[in-house]
Amino acid sequence: MADLILGQTLAFHGDPFDEGPTAAHHESRGGVLVRGGRIAATGPADALRAAHPGARVHDHGEALITAGFIDAHVHYPQTAIVASWGKRLIDWLDSYTFPEEARFADPAHAAATARTYFDLALSHGTTTSCSYCTSHPASVEAYFAEAHRRGLRALGGRTAMDRNAPEELCDTAQSAYDKSRALLERWHGQGRLSYVVTPRFAPTSSRDQLAAMGALWAAHPDCLMQTHLSEQPDEIAWVAELFPEARDYLDVYERFGLIGSRAVYGHAIHLTDRERARLAEAGAAVAHCPTSNTFIGSGLCDVAGLKAEGITLGLATDTGGGSSFSMLRTMAAAYEIGQLRGTALHPAQLWWLATRGAAKALHLDAHIGNLAVGMEADLAIIDLASTPAIAQRAARAEDFWEALFPTIMMGDDRAIRDVWIAGRPGARPA
Repeated sequence: MADLILGQTLAFHGDPFDEGPTAAHHESRGGVLVRGGRIAATGPADALRAAHPGARVHDHGEALITAGFIDAHVHYPQTAIVASWGKRLIDWLDSYTFPEEARFADPAHAAATARTYFDLALSHGTTTSCSYCTSHPASVEAYFAEAHRRGLRALGGRTAMDRNAPEELCDTAQSAYDKSRALLERWHGQGRLSYVVTPRFAPTSSRDQLAAMGALWAAHPDCLMQTHLSEQPDEIAWVAELFPEARDYLDVYERFGLIGSRAVYGHAIHLTDRERARLAEAGAAVAHCPTSNTFIGSGLCDVAGLKAEGITLGLATDTGGGSSFSMLRTMAAAYEIGQLRGTALHPAQLWWLATRGAAKALHLDAHIGNLAVGMEADLAIIDLASTPAIAQRAARAEDFWEALFPTIMMGDDRAIRDVWIAGRPGARPA
């Protein structure tokens, strides 16, 4: 039997960075017909009711039906250290990240954290995540096993490091290749899961290990590759010291085959003109992590400029360096950073970054990230009057975007009425 979900609907038929708000289509009284885990039809509510009288009806009134949020860059092992005080990037790694990641040698700890992470993500309307795991295979097993149990689309990979990190988290070039390949062969394409080749970042991998990760990616070109790029000036200076032969930070990755159309670079704030041009030429994507960039004091990403230059961008929380699991809060931070850079991102652009844009960055836009026939039915139901402050502001709105914007700026998990996973309702949280 089909399910008919009614409410306001929001879909995209283009990119609002190129076409403006007209790239989106809003139905004030619309619906989504779900059958067999996929979207079978969309349109006005009355027309769908008439065409499908036998469907189970789920009427959400004036709530918004949208594609579920997609988090393009997350560290699920850092769930427990989110919102830790007062450190910049390198100190953050030494003081918080590495000690916490060492705990993932324990499979039970990894499994418990994976459950907590997905509970939190779903409670905030996030239906797909792309995560760095730790160097422990158990951390990857726990992440994928939990996602698979819930029927989620999820992406992730074992983090490779062989220097400038605690010994218990380091491996070698060969062991990184072998363990990553074994995990890739076990999980990639299993259900809705995708393995991602994952060197943490240039400072924690030797030349041999970066070459090994490049070779693994070349052997499995249908996988994504994720790493970090140009997050903070002191990080960039460190990379220049470690790799004096490289023209710039991105060139380190280029030299080892770690650039291409299926590459996703976290942050990319302090880029040179050459790096920007090369990212666009390669068709690589950037995961914009605005709450992390402000929380750790990294800088202000030039989202509008990168998009204008043809670089694919998706939005990401970067938990736990980011200070929230909420993609709504992340949209708000992206807006605030845009303002500080002199560009006020439109609500359509913000919502696109968290759904269709992130799906494109992860090469999943044929499957998720939009309300369109044939897409997998990963949905979020958003209450646009979830708190008194939001409700009183939305009540004064003169159009849909003005009604949506207060939820972007002030919304949290209270705004998430429900999520659907592959056509299954009530999946928040398991």
